[in-house]
Amino acid sequence: MSGHSKWANIKRRKGAEDAKRGKVFTRLARDIMQAAREGGGDENANPRLKLAVMKARENNMPKENIERAILRGTGKLEGVELEEITYEGYGPDGVAYMIDVLTDNRNRTLGEIKNIFNKRGGAMASAGSVKFQFDQKSEFILAEDRGYDFDEVFLVAAEAGADDVQNEDGVITVYAPREAFSAVEQALTNAGYKIAESGIKWFANNETELPVDKALANMRLQSDLDELDDVQSVASNLAINDEILEAFETA
Repeated sequence: MSGHSKWANIKRRKGAEDAKRGKVFTRLARDIMQAAREGGGDENANPRLKLAVMKARENNMPKENIERAILRGTGKLEGVELEEITYEGYGPDGVAYMIDVLTDNRNRTLGEIKNIFNKRGGAMASAGSVKFQFDQKSEFILAEDRGYDFDEVFLVAAEAGADDVQNEDGVITVYAPREAFSAVEQALTNAGYKIAESGIKWFANNETELPVDKALANMRLQSDLDELDDVQSVASNLAINDEILEAFETA
């Protein structure tokens, strides 16, 4: 999961840039809607919604926007019908991709994703032709400014059903089976840990190693997909090492 972890680090560093482009509120609203849709509109009974709302407040999202997103997610506000879809594709040199979206217009979203694959030398794939190369896992990234003790986090997470905890550059990430999402999230929250990001995401079973130039072509593709407002998460089986990471960030 090292490649996925390095990509997550890139996304966190890009957060300020996303805010400047005015996209952050759209993403936050969709996170709130999805959480409310899945677990209801009560923050106290829905840890995922509580986290999404907390992130929105930290980014100074207006209260009325938060309330509207919750109402839309629970179906109590007319005008938006959200749909969860997973698309599959291949990038340059056969790198596999899984793209989870939350959209109110599947034709628009599909068109945007197709355009990016075509622009970056990839192609959409039929349903099921890529999926077998991935597994879904729960992921929890803890706030990196709290100085949490790794061993203590490991014990709490493991007792709740987590199967892996990693510390990369001071960022502690907890991984768990898909079905253990609620149990692990509740255990971490009850133990006083602040979760910066969480979700159920795709992880490659095996990673594809490419030369730097070919890896960069795929990272540009993944970055473009991740910029789309409707895209919730993007996963690939590209192996990302420090040389590739540095080349991408300085390009």
